[in-house]
Amino acid sequence: MKVFEFFRDDTMFYAKLRKLVLPLAFQQFMLAAVSASDALMLGVLSQDSLSAVSLAGQITFIFNLFLSGFTTGTSILAAQYYGKGDQVSLEKIFAYVIRISAMVSAVFCLATLFVPEYLMRFFTSDAVLIRGGADYLRVVAASYLFTGISQIYLCMLKNTGGAMLSTVISSTVVVLNIGLNAVLIYGIGPAPQMGIAGAALATTLSKLVELIWAYAASLQEGRVRLRIRYLFGAVGVLAKDYWRYSAPMFADFLVWGFGFSMYSVIMGHLGNDAVAANSIANIVKNLIVCFCGGLANGGGILVGNELGKGELKQARRYGDLLFWLSIVCGAASGAILLLCRPVILHFVNLSPVAAGYLQWMLLLCVFYMVGKSFNMMTISGIFPAGGDSKFGLICDIINMWFVILPCAFLAAFVLKLPVVLVFLVINLDEVTKLWAVIRHYRKYGWVKNLTRTEA
Repeated sequence: MKVFEFFRDDTMFYAKLRKLVLPLAFQQFMLAAVSASDALMLGVLSQDSLSAVSLAGQITFIFNLFLSGFTTGTSILAAQYYGKGDQVSLEKIFAYVIRISAMVSAVFCLATLFVPEYLMRFFTSDAVLIRGGADYLRVVAASYLFTGISQIYLCMLKNTGGAMLSTVISSTVVVLNIGLNAVLIYGIGPAPQMGIAGAALATTLSKLVELIWAYAASLQEGRVRLRIRYLFGAVGVLAKDYWRYSAPMFADFLVWGFGFSMYSVIMGHLGNDAVAANSIANIVKNLIVCFCGGLANGGGILVGNELGKGELKQARRYGDLLFWLSIVCGAASGAILLLCRPVILHFVNLSPVAAGYLQWMLLLCVFYMVGKSFNMMTISGIFPAGGDSKFGLICDIINMWFVILPCAFLAAFVLKLPVVLVFLVINLDEVTKLWAVIRHYRKYGWVKNLTRTEA
């Protein structure tokens, strides 16, 4: 009975959470839908096209790790300064992050434009997949520059009372991207059939629209704007604060993300069937886990707002509610995946061997969901809201690089275990660190106000 009273005791919390979680979850779902549409539409043409773009997408995945580091660091300070009502500090943070994100985005743009074959060879030795992936990367190169700027705009928007507008922009652009995918991949109407290059061009055009729209939204009254004097000038102690709290989180994203990319390297060297099945399994996971991601992002913003106000007791209570909600959300996501499994297997266009792999991979993903949901909430949501970002870095270095990856390489290339068992080992990473995450949460070291009186 006390458990039910615990959950229903704060109606204001749930009202705030709904306003954040639903738009953010929908936004994440729509973003994941782009990858799904690329894979499914290209899969109609051939399994090779699906596999090539899936592996090329690992470059985008790594790029998104940098963006996740930038946006998470922005959210840590923006949520608290917005709770405090400090507009000047928000604009200084915004300009500083735009500057560094644009520089990193330019590097990815140039690399994918001029040396895409070298990038693809890291993930596969198959000449057909290398050629197809390189074609995709050349065309999609400019999108990295557009995305690197637009995502900072949208991040600031969702942390300063504009979560719904941020969702509208992202979701509309996703719908545009999917529509352009169909037109350019298959050559509908006057458009030529471009295949892989069409999927890349659709992404690039839609990201340009997103950038223009996000910039226009920032010009509205009361929104945080990009000030030239802060973009090219010093922003004082806020830059130090930004890296103090976000550097460990940033490093954690890279440590985890590069490790996750190594999983694709392992699967990429187990054959085309393994790549195709793993690609579909990951797409399904990403689509279904979106609500958990929205819950983690929204929960982190709520906790950060309360900490910025100095309401430490309330922030701790919000954290406890989110702790249990993440477990419920993960279990519900696993149940949804289990129900959807027969439908997915019926509609995917894979070889019999790849379809056999996928059948077992989806079943294993059901159990993965609970750990993923809880770890997203704590490591990516609650902990960084209070500046506690070092734990995730240490946890992922030990768990992923010293436990899971060595075991996965051993399973794949030494013991030569079946593909499904290699997939099982790879997906244990969210489970093996649960005990450490729970133990760290209970210390409540994340309950901190990070704002300054004068920034």
